[in-house]
Amino acid sequence: MTQRPERFSSRAMMLLAMLGMAVGTGNIWRFPRIAAQNGGGEFLVAWIAFLFLWSIPLILVEFGLGRKTRSGPVRAFLLVMGPRWAWMGAWVAWVATAIMFYYSVVAGWTVRYVIAAATGEIPGAEPGAFWAHYTRSWWPVLTHGLAIGLGVAVVSRGVRAIERVARILMPSLLVLVVLLAVRAMTLPGAGDGLAYLFGVDWGALANANIWLQALTQNAWDTGAGWGLVLVYAAYLRQTEDTALNAFIVPAANNTISLLAGIMVLCTVFSVVAELAPSLAANPDALAAYPALQDAVARGEAVTPALLQGTIFSAGNEGLTFVWMPQLFARIPAGRFFMLLFFVALFFAAFTSLIAMIELATRVLIDAGLARARAVKLVGAGAFLLGLPSAISLQVLGNQDWVWGVGLMVSGLFFAIAVITHGVRAFRQQQINHPHSDIRVGRWWEVVIAVFVPLEAAVLLGWWLWQAHEWDPASWLAPLGKETVGTILLQWGVAFVVLLAANRWLARRSAPAAGGAEPPGPSG
Repeated sequence: MTQRPERFSSRAMMLLAMLGMAVGTGNIWRFPRIAAQNGGGEFLVAWIAFLFLWSIPLILVEFGLGRKTRSGPVRAFLLVMGPRWAWMGAWVAWVATAIMFYYSVVAGWTVRYVIAAATGEIPGAEPGAFWAHYTRSWWPVLTHGLAIGLGVAVVSRGVRAIERVARILMPSLLVLVVLLAVRAMTLPGAGDGLAYLFGVDWGALANANIWLQALTQNAWDTGAGWGLVLVYAAYLRQTEDTALNAFIVPAANNTISLLAGIMVLCTVFSVVAELAPSLAANPDALAAYPALQDAVARGEAVTPALLQGTIFSAGNEGLTFVWMPQLFARIPAGRFFMLLFFVALFFAAFTSLIAMIELATRVLIDAGLARARAVKLVGAGAFLLGLPSAISLQVLGNQDWVWGVGLMVSGLFFAIAVITHGVRAFRQQQINHPHSDIRVGRWWEVVIAVFVPLEAAVLLGWWLWQAHEWDPASWLAPLGKETVGTILLQWGVAFVVLLAANRWLARRSAPAAGGAEPPGPSG
């Protein structure tokens, strides 16, 4: 007996699940750092521009493809472009799944830090001591397994379980981020952080790096081009809106990023204004801050600007897991707000992880497996293939580099799929359908057919050139951490395998007679 296809129960639940997919660690730890490093207000201008030139157009594509095919990436590309192009959908699915392997490790980090914040293990006297001890132990393996296990438990129960988790975690996350942002704005000197974040030096917008960083942030933190929106859109109700929803999700996602930026920059600017003079007056205290020691050794004075630069140049992990506990420790009720911060970070990481697990599971369901078996295979594979990243930060950094850049190719493939199908026909049939609340104009056709492919090519070329500049002598090293060589090697293997398996992928993923509707909860 054929079971009813799975659907989101309401528009509100769909939007909460979609927002949970989009909001991740990139919103809370990467956005504030990148905004701070790229001028604050100038970055925001470029970031908002690419919301309309990359994120929203691609999310409209994914909403439309999900509505049309009711499938995961492999079957969706097969149905829209034909059997010869199933490998393109498989690339999209593989990149998101490869990210899942190490993203679960990151989600596990947030679990451990929630515990550490609650028990008082952090911040500790020496910045980074807890982080160093944790990452050199077997704890990351345990927390990685815990994160995968929790995600599998949700996905195994289908769309309604994803809804229930989103119904609790996403409103809670929003409340936490708002509380933290409001608290940060009340700190002494927080106004300097707000002025930096929202003040615009219009002349600085001539700097191409700001625009490239803003495009990258849009590609990495809205979920556009990942295939995750496509999978969730497969569960839209038949009469559900496409166009307006595709605007609401990235706009809400970027609002949370902005709140996170306010929270982090106000906290940093406030605490640094007090901390820098005390460190300058006490040279012995610099022993706990090696990066500052190096700067002082070069003859630089310990100023707020130097300390801010040290914090924001520490990388995503350094900012979040080393500096933020130290900064929270220096504000009133800091331990309480630090706990809220890491709980919010866990909620963001976990809801995104659920979406990644669902994507991989959806691909296997489309290939004929029952959900129960598919999610078990995904969970076991994710745990085993995530172990190298759990054990080694070097491996995790390498995988983040290789497949993070791979997302640019995924976005390009979505644009190619719509171009092949017919951009105008796609807009009229899948975006401006009778149930859409708004109509999207022809500007979208120009963005998808011209701007998105151009942006993907420029961004890909820029990142590869950056890798060359970082290490001109070893930029082609196939085993380097962030080299062009390691991308060529790993992408090359992926492309060869997917192209060789294309016929098999197309045969397994082709829908049964009667349409493209996915099977019900039990497969």
